[in-house]
Amino acid sequence: MKKYKAIFLDIDDTLLDYIPCCREAYLAAMPEQPEYFDLFLEISGRLFKEAKAGKHTVAEVMDLYPREFIATIGYPPEAVVPFQDAFREAWGKTHTLVTDAEQMLQALQAKGYRLFAASNSFGHLQRRRLDYAGILRYFEDTYISMDIGYDKPDVRFYEEALRRCGCRPEEVLMIGDSGTTDVLGAQQAGLDTCWYNPHEKERPDLHPTYTVHSLREIIPLL
Repeated sequence: MKKYKAIFLDIDDTLLDYIPCCREAYLAAMPEQPEYFDLFLEISGRLFKEAKAGKHTVAEVMDLYPREFIATIGYPPEAVVPFQDAFREAWGKTHTLVTDAEQMLQALQAKGYRLFAASNSFGHLQRRRLDYAGILRYFEDTYISMDIGYDKPDVRFYEEALRRCGCRPEEVLMIGDSGTTDVLGAQQAGLDTCWYNPHEKERPDLHPTYTVHSLREIIPLL
């Protein structure tokens, strides 16, 4: 008998490969300045890290990093909105899969698990990306922070997701790459967790139910 009825899965850097997707969207929005991609990645990464620590909401970061980036490279303020709009439009089409992501989803679905995406971002963009990647069909529903009203790791995100899927915390496993949003956040809501840690980071503060270094490793665990 299965231990869990449902599985929540993070999207970026768990199912879709964030940096290639980000590079693709950046180059579509700023084709004349490819050399600034690393700077863009540093600025956005720092602000998203601050959001995980509770200094900003994800919605605030979505507005902050284009403004800071445009100012840092010396473009005028009126360049912010066109860059932001172009980046978001391109982002919604990016869909580079993490290795073995679809194989894992196929196996979990075949075993009878109810699958739900759980991500911090804009709902319509994340669903579009999953659709472009050909994996939206595996999910019964998608729980995205802009739709839910709370960001991971806020326990209210997980509580609302549980309410919507009709499961108790002990019936759900959260799989994700972030120790903060996917492991600690889910644990605080009473869920078991599977930390996808492909780069073998050291996090002695984390005590996930499972730790894997490839998505393929998840299949025999469940």
